[in-house]
Amino acid sequence: MFSAMGQQALTGIIAHLFFIAVTWWALQALHFDKMLRSNSVIKARVLYILLTVAIGSVVSNFFLDYLGFANQLPYMFSDD
Repeated sequence: MFSAMGQQALTGIIAHLFFIAVTWWALQALHFDKMLRSNSVIKARVLYILLTVAIGSVVSNFFLDYLGFANQLPYMFSDD
């Protein structure tokens, strides 16, 4: 039981870090400096980091939920 919980925790950590990194990579295609005021560089960087974490976490949670639901599907067809 604890081994499964540990595996689930490790999968969650890896998924979150992976999707945050992919989101960071994808958001680099946008030019935030053209959308924001010129004297607010620090605010733009903080916004960039917060957007990256928010989008990456949402995508990771979707992936982990889908994985969890897929693992529970065999219980629908069991005779117990």
